[in-house]
Amino acid sequence: MDQINPKQEYDYIIVGAGSAGCVLANRLSADSANKVLLLETGGSDKSIFIQMPTALSIPMNTKKYAWQFETEAEPSLDNRRMHCPRGKVLGGSSSINGMVYVRGHARDFDEWQQSGAKDWDYAHCLPYFKKAETWAFGADDYRGDSGPLGVNNGNQMKNPLYQAFVDAGVDAGYLATADYNGAQQEGFGPMHMTVKNGVRWSTSNAYLRPAMQRSNLTVITHALVHKVLLDGKRAVGVRYERKGKILDVGCSKEVVLSAGSIGSPHILQLSGIGAAKTLGAAGIEPLHELPGVGQNLQDHLEFYFQFKCLKPISLNGKLDPLNKLFIGTRWILNKSGLGATNHFESCGFIRSKPGLEWPDLQYHFLPAAMRYDGKEAFAGHGFQVHIGHNKPKSRGAVTVVSSDPKAAPKIQFNYLSHQDDIEGFRACVRLTREIINQPALDEYRGEEIQPGIQVQSDEAIDRFVRQSVESAYHPSCSCKMGEDSMAVVDSQTKVHGMMGLRVVDSSIFPTIPNGNLNSPTIMVAERAADLILGKMPLAASDAPVVIADEWQVHQRQQSPKKHSV
Repeated sequence: MDQINPKQEYDYIIVGAGSAGCVLANRLSADSANKVLLLETGGSDKSIFIQMPTALSIPMNTKKYAWQFETEAEPSLDNRRMHCPRGKVLGGSSSINGMVYVRGHARDFDEWQQSGAKDWDYAHCLPYFKKAETWAFGADDYRGDSGPLGVNNGNQMKNPLYQAFVDAGVDAGYLATADYNGAQQEGFGPMHMTVKNGVRWSTSNAYLRPAMQRSNLTVITHALVHKVLLDGKRAVGVRYERKGKILDVGCSKEVVLSAGSIGSPHILQLSGIGAAKTLGAAGIEPLHELPGVGQNLQDHLEFYFQFKCLKPISLNGKLDPLNKLFIGTRWILNKSGLGATNHFESCGFIRSKPGLEWPDLQYHFLPAAMRYDGKEAFAGHGFQVHIGHNKPKSRGAVTVVSSDPKAAPKIQFNYLSHQDDIEGFRACVRLTREIINQPALDEYRGEEIQPGIQVQSDEAIDRFVRQSVESAYHPSCSCKMGEDSMAVVDSQTKVHGMMGLRVVDSSIFPTIPNGNLNSPTIMVAERAADLILGKMPLAASDAPVVIADEWQVHQRQQSPKKHSV
């Protein structure tokens, strides 16, 4: 056993002050009898570029605030190495993400239970979604109004292009939904974001900052965790490095890894927990055989359709330095205007083909045409819609390559290695064209810039997708919850075969939901906090879920109401 200074002992040690870690720090320290330590490799999140919603592209691409991971060459993406940024700052990825608030479809969580995650079905998860949030438009059977997380609809679709996109979806024969986080995800409607009073409402702002006033919570930043300290099959502490010093700190109850879907499996492997062959190849002594660590890695891919806009109403007219200065000044003075939104204010969720029980495609609509770095895509006005196939069957892995904790792990998603995923993206192209070419967008829709109208055949679509898709930055599922031989944690979030060690973050998702991952990650942490504290879980909800009749969906996809191309 590693020697630990008894003066440096806590009840709980949480590794990672991200989307899950900040929630846990708040909930576990709410009882003054619990002495809690939160370790974070990054630093302060007070930068204007983090707090101002419209600046979302900056922290994600800044080394100070994000791990700038890259994948291995992805064979099915023309051997491209994909950008995989992860939050390295208080708030973690909730401080660098796009602030889009999507819970996922109810059936996504029923799927978790069916895969072996007991009591993680939608009925048991919904109460924790409600507990986490304050929905700007009030509580009901699906929405909460007293939680830490502020959720709203930004500027409420003031630009007419937002509503035109929603109307185009309905013109094409799809459903409308007033609240995709409520009874019915499927359809087109307003999009929600984690913004409160014009400010990014990360888990740092929502959960951690209020808890930092408590004397029983210690937050240490710029702390790189080397490994979990073990006494046989029990976790007894953590070794970390800060300012060049190696420090060991102990805990009497539990170590909770909340370092994300790249960090958590990597730390387990550095600690000697994983597949013995993998650990041995990296020069790490195997201490606990758990072959699923790092496996089952999943992510969402997306690309964007871009069109010229026939009217000068898009955000492309606001990208010059003078307008940016005005937007920034207004936000600094009163936290309002275009600086107070992520600009994704309408969206859609549809099925890629008949025979599916729930949607697997997601749209984010943007009333501008720009590149991922925030620069104009072309001269003049335009708009774009981000589209992705959200229930991939391709699986990858996070693999430790060295006993040096500063050496990045190998990340391989194996994107588009399954034929169903390839076909899903073909549907993305064809169904999106059908929607965009509906009457609701006739007065705005100009030339298709990307992919380009010449991209029509399966071969042309596949080539475009291989060359153009980007990660939606949703890595997950690499320490999956369940009971099979590849599960890493059980339904209580405890690491199989270990005592005093849990993983609580998006890595424990058995499968990836149909939506952005910040909201379900926060929900998982809220529920896990009750499990850790031994509290009676919140009562399961009996709120009904709207599932459109599959035959009707088939008819809509075969026979849209209006014209299409």
